Amino acid sequence: MTYASGGASELRYAVTSDINDDGRLDLIVTNQGTNSIGILFGYGNGTFLSQLILNTGSNSHPSSMALGYFNHDNQLDVAVAYDRTKNADIWLANGKGTLMRQTSDGVRFVSTPLSIASSDLNNDGLSEIVVAYSDSDSLDILVTYQNVSFTNGIRYSAGSSPKSVAFGDFNNDNRLDIVVANSDSNDTSVFLGYGNGSFTHQRRYSTGSSPYSVAVGDFNSDTRLDIVIANYLSDDVSVFFGDGNGYFSEETRYSTGYLPRSIAVGDFNSDTRLDIVVANSYSDNVSVFLGNGNGSFANDTWYSTGSEPHYVAVGDFNNDTELDIVVVNYFNHDMSVLLGYGNGSFANETRYSTGPLPQCVAVGDLNNDTRLDIVIANSGSNDASVLLGLVNIGFVNESTITTGNGSKPRSFVIDDFNNDSRMDIVAANSGSNNISIFLGHENLIFLNPTTYATGSRPMSIAAGDFSNDVQLDLIVVNYDSESVSIFLGYGNGSFATQKTYST
Repeated sequence: MTYASGGASELRYAVTSDINDDGRLDLIVTNQGTNSIGILFGYGNGTFLSQLILNTGSNSHPSSMALGYFNHDNQLDVAVAYDRTKNADIWLANGKGTLMRQTSDGVRFVSTPLSIASSDLNNDGLSEIVVAYSDSDSLDILVTYQNVSFTNGIRYSAGSSPKSVAFGDFNNDNRLDIVVANSDSNDTSVFLGYGNGSFTHQRRYSTGSSPYSVAVGDFNSDTRLDIVIANYLSDDVSVFFGDGNGYFSEETRYSTGYLPRSIAVGDFNSDTRLDIVVANSYSDNVSVFLGNGNGSFANDTWYSTGSEPHYVAVGDFNNDTELDIVVVNYFNHDMSVLLGYGNGSFANETRYSTGPLPQCVAVGDLNNDTRLDIVIANSGSNDASVLLGLVNIGFVNESTITTGNGSKPRSFVIDDFNNDSRMDIVAANSGSNNISIFLGHENLIFLNPTTYATGSRPMSIAAGDFSNDVQLDLIVVNYDSESVSIFLGYGNGSFATQKTYST
């Protein structure tokens, strides 16, 4: 059977849906030559009425369509991409056999749209669309908002060679934002979150030379989040003070040891003011800066570690209510634990063996015994060491988790990603360009991992609720592909396909 789409219509695309709620499938087509879409209502026996024509605008050239739920009324709507004007509109179904156009004038594609697909990518109950182009090696994801239009795509320019990522609410809108340290462009990028898994364009702030690690906290006691960054090649840290609206001051710099590689924050002297600890990889020590509460810091105190400390984290490892420090030592194949006295000073290190070439450490209570445990990424053996914290005897090496041949894990995050009250582990694998999800089971057993592809050489990973659905999501920075990947969590230990923000 043949149905005419009209003279000079240049029919380009067709989808099926029950537009008029009569239980029979209808056809919807794009007529590029006549700048229209057509609806052919089905009788349910394989035959159709002549098409109802809806004008898409002069010189629009509709080229592709996708079905989705764009306004919470449980009616399948239609998204239409236009070849000539390089934008997209939503056409809302009213259940009576017609579509109402909702314009998205602020959206402009980077190139000619070839095809679009739709699904709810961020679990907000509204569909998003993915756009593929005829002459561009990229995809765009457009997010739907309550005013029934699409926002701009999610590819945002930032700095070069991102090394580290952290998050916090920088503009007090109860939505998580992102900060990234860009090592080759000597700056940091701040992305403000919309609360649905997408983010604004970045704002850039100059740092010292080769920023390697970033952390977040309120350092001047004004209830606004600030940023601190370890600058690898300039041997210092940069502190940026937030104004509560998503903007930051120019940096204030403090000298560290040689080649600072990692940074963490905590209150080490119990004065309710945040302090800083930095792992100095070339001077084989950590620097502790005690905060004065006004944004300034006292001169640092150094504590010896093993050879080339790569990563530092904090936690109360001996349950004395005082914060302690753990550092992984790359060339010694071990970690150093420095117990805090609660006055800003620390005991000499105690060393514990790890796997070869440890890169990162993550802290959490893996066996629900109220004592903090440690997971260490061993890049030399493509696995992770799980060390359990025990009363009065420090840590014991409990087990090893394999991340895969050639995976070279570089970063870990520990949290409950499937809401079963057991801690899970997620690894960022720089060698295999993916992340591994290890779900925790009884008796400290971790299930075989599920992997998700990232960009090239993922270096750092963090977890947070970026889409305001009370489920944990993941963000990964990809060093070689200069991008940030976001995985929206379903709350059952699985994640939506990544969204990638170019850097």
